[in-house]
Amino acid sequence: MTKITATYYSIQDRIKEELIRKKLNSPLGFIFIILVSIIFAGIVSYGGIKAGLLVFTMLIGVPVFIGCLMNQQLGGAIVLFISFFVQFIGKFSSIPAGIALDAFSFVLMGAIVLKQIQIRDWSFAKNPLTPYILIWIGYCLLQALNPYAASRIAWVYTVRSMALLFVMYFVFLFAFDSLKKVKWMLKFAIFMTLLAALYGLKQEFFGFMDAEIAWLYADPERFNLIVQWNRFRVFSLFTDPTTFGVLMAFMAVFSVILIPIAKQPWKKIVLLVSALLMMLSMGYGGSRTPVVMIPIGFIVYVVLTLEKKVLIGSAIAFVFGTFLMIVPTSNAVLFRIQSAFKPSGDASFQVRIDNQAFIQPYIHRHPFGGGLGSTGIWGKRFSPGTRLANFPPDSGYVRIAVELGWIGLIIYMLMLFKAFQLGVYYYLRVKNPEIKQIYLGLIAIVFMLIIASYPQEVISLLPTSIIFYITLAAIVRLKDFDDIDDDIEQAKI
Repeated sequence: MTKITATYYSIQDRIKEELIRKKLNSPLGFIFIILVSIIFAGIVSYGGIKAGLLVFTMLIGVPVFIGCLMNQQLGGAIVLFISFFVQFIGKFSSIPAGIALDAFSFVLMGAIVLKQIQIRDWSFAKNPLTPYILIWIGYCLLQALNPYAASRIAWVYTVRSMALLFVMYFVFLFAFDSLKKVKWMLKFAIFMTLLAALYGLKQEFFGFMDAEIAWLYADPERFNLIVQWNRFRVFSLFTDPTTFGVLMAFMAVFSVILIPIAKQPWKKIVLLVSALLMMLSMGYGGSRTPVVMIPIGFIVYVVLTLEKKVLIGSAIAFVFGTFLMIVPTSNAVLFRIQSAFKPSGDASFQVRIDNQAFIQPYIHRHPFGGGLGSTGIWGKRFSPGTRLANFPPDSGYVRIAVELGWIGLIIYMLMLFKAFQLGVYYYLRVKNPEIKQIYLGLIAIVFMLIIASYPQEVISLLPTSIIFYITLAAIVRLKDFDDIDDDIEQAKI
């Protein structure tokens, strides 16, 4: 392994020498350019324009890929970027973008492992949260041996989103070696979310693309989900309005919380406008869960700060929000938002309660669950006719309880609680006002996702899952860039 590592670093150093310092302005660089030109011309001549486009893509993709291996920050940003378009690509083509994302994530983790063979310093991963994540990943992997699982193929498809993508948590931990890098990644997440919000508003005011309309009409169940009250609910780059709305909700709250630490007035305006656009597009998505998430996020913010300005602003927002929730309206969007605070009158809410009551005896008798992928769409696809195949979990926690058992649910809840606890713990102890404010935003994200996971499946879905791993890594790493007491590092939480 030592020789492999030495070879890896030798090649990496030579690439840096030729590409970065010399910029291919060397005999070896000229030879490389000539060879590439000849090969490219030959491929186009014999393979046609499609082959040429493929090679051109590789010419761009390979350098980017190599750059990601040398820079985990860049790799993490590309993973986040791709995660926003996986569902979008899946609407119009059969390109396995999701599998490509998984493979890319593992390559990034593999690069870290190769580096650690020489460096032998895993201190970046040693923190109170990592053991919980490792236990969760291990438990999900062991589900491959679940004797009650009706399909092993379903496990292969679902373990990726439920556990294996957690490797990105370690990638971000390694990449976040400075406060500047943490802030940059969080800004990039806001930027990508804003793009998704703008595309959602484009769908609302300028309509859907023909390909999106065709995709929508291809599935009656999908059509009934998105077309309600004689209007189309927007879903932006994603496949359903709820995934879109949940992302808009917690990132809008996060953007507002960051406003006080923006140093220039224009940055404060950008954050505020971004948050408003996110909430506006969320409203046109028509999902009720995100609407409830927003006041929950701000309640956490108010409770942790208890500052006079925050209390006054929250009181004004509460009065305005209450007025919007009770004012009579014939507007379909506003009526949908108001219904989020009237669950007793929501037929779908009652259906979920009935489904949960129906499945509880099964959960009690199966501590390890019925196997990953045994419910929902994967159950219908890989184990049709079984008891769980047609059961709609409609909840992240219910799904885990059914598929992974109450033992899996306990492990998962402990992991989420630990993340929230660490966020609060470090927030109360850091001294840097900027880091302190970022912690407030991260805590709000974690708490909002914890609450949203009861009525919906949210954390395991892209791109929320990648932002969630960024959040967890930032919670762990931010305190390292603050002048805090040594007892924070030494405390056994």
